[in-house]
Parts: sequence; C-alpha cells; structure tokens
Amino acid sequence: MSQTLALPASPSRGRNVTAWILSVVLALAYLAAGGAKLAGVPMMVQTFDQIGVGQWFRIVTGLVEVAGAVALLVPGYAFFGAVWLAATMAGAVLAHLLVLPTPAAPAVLLLILDVALAWLRRDQSARLAARLR
Repeated sequence: MSQTLALPASPSRGRNVTAWILSVVLALAYLAAGGAKLAGVPMMVQTFDQIGVGQWFRIVTGLVEVAGAVALLVPGYAFFGAVWLAATMAGAVLAHLLVLPTPAAPAVLLLILDVALAWLRRDQSARLAARLR
C-alpha cells in the first residue's frame, strides 16, 4: 500500500503580502521592545522590578522577543515566531492584569496581531507536519 503526501497549496498572493507586511510591523515592534529590555531602559527595569521575579526575567523576555522578531522575518519560520510571541504576549497580558498597574491594551493588541499572523502563515505548520510524516 502506497500513500502519497500532498503539500498544502500555497497561500494567495494577497494573503502572502498581508502576512509579510504584518511580519515586518510586528518584527519592528518586538525588536524595539526586546531591545529596550536588553539595553536596560529604566522603564523596563522598573516594570520588571514591579513584577518581582528579578531582572534575569527582563533579559530572558528581551531575548525571547528578539528571537521571535527574527523568526517572523525568516521564510518558513514566521508561523512559529508568531506562535512563540503570542504565548509571550499571553503572559504579558496576565502580568498586566494581575500585577502591573499599567493597561494591558498594548499586549492584547500584539497578542491579537500575533494570532492573526499565525493564522495567515498556517500553511507553514501544515508543510512541516507533512514533511514529518
């Protein structure tokens, strides 16, 4: 018995252009945010002091954001970068709602945009799954 595995069809041109624009916008946002955390911008240091976990968590979060931003721009990895960053933003939303006195709206917006990008790039996960079978 022989099985033929067909890769999913490529996304439409419009969907691809939209995904690339969203990838670039999100990558710029995460590079700025992650860079600020890694650079030790005083506001970021203060925010992570309020969270109470320690400054090591600021560094880890900055590295996660920068790595995710890079993944958004590497063909074939945008889906995984978007999911990675969506999980990060889910944690940020919880931190804003439960610990921080600042509004959660920016983190919620980034979470929504990450989920939208993951949906636009869902073909990447399907292709990987087909190759792994």
